[in-house]
Amino acid sequence: MRNYPPPTNLKVLPKDLSGREVRDIMQKWSGSLGVHCDTCHMADPHRTGPNGRPRLNFADDSKPDKQIARIMYTMTQQMNTDYISKAMDLDKDDMGSPVTCGTCHRGHKMPEDFVIPRGQRDEGEDWGPPPADASHPAPAH
Repeated sequence: MRNYPPPTNLKVLPKDLSGREVRDIMQKWSGSLGVHCDTCHMADPHRTGPNGRPRLNFADDSKPDKQIARIMYTMTQQMNTDYISKAMDLDKDDMGSPVTCGTCHRGHKMPEDFVIPRGQRDEGEDWGPPPADASHPAPAH
C-alpha cells in the first residue's frame, strides 16, 4: 500500500485529514471535472519521480485553477449546509442528495449548457422571448 505524506497548506479542507484522505477527495474532484492533478497543482522541476517526470508541488498556490477549486468547494459546502440540507429535511420521499462537483461538471472542466429535452416541454407552449442577455436562440416551436 502506498504511503501518502501528510498534507500541507490545506485552506478549505479540514486540517486533520490524512494524506490518503486528501488524495481520495482529489481523485473524486478530478474525476468529476475530467481533469488530472496537474490542472491545479504545479510541477516541481527540482523533484522527479521514478518515471523521470517532475513531481507535483501540492502545497504551491500559484495556479489559478487551485484557487478556483477552493472557491467552488466552499460554494458547494455552503449550498449543502444552507440550502440542500433544509430542502432534504422537507423531502418526504428521501430522494435528495448533496451537491458535489459532479452535479454541475459531469466529467467536464467547464459545465456544459443544459438544454431542455424536446420531449420534456409542451410543444404548443409559448416560451416567450429570450432574456435580453441570452446568448442562445429561443427554442424552436
